[in-house]
Amino acid sequence: QVQLVESGGGLVQAGGSLRLSCAASGRTFSSYPMGWFRQAPGKEREFVAGISWSGSSTYYADSVKGRFTISEDNARITVYLQMNSLKPEDTAVYYCAADDTLLSSDYVPLEPYEYDYWGQGTQVTVSS
Repeated sequence: QVQLVESGGGLVQAGGSLRLSCAASGRTFSSYPMGWFRQAPGKEREFVAGISWSGSSTYYADSVKGRFTISEDNARITVYLQMNSLKPEDTAVYYCAADDTLLSSDYVPLEPYEYDYWGQGTQVTVSS
């Protein structure tokens, strides 16, 4: 059974940093894109960052560009989201997701419906 497990969330002051991890079990996603999404209370789930299966392409939401970085380990078992210069508006539950579809090597899905597997989420709270 495929599982994605996020970790690394927590409470941090504005301007601080956190690194989220997403570990895959049951299989690796070496040939599939991975993404990070977030959902704040009362809001829809939104795309944060994504990486193509080849690792050659990354894409970021405008709101996090220049502050967040998505990366992966060589075995593609763990995907990371480094979050710097955090703001109170970054407060949300963060989810990692995997798209179980063979796509071109530089394609990064941006919509939640494009992803097939989801983690349980990890809470990130940024205090002002």
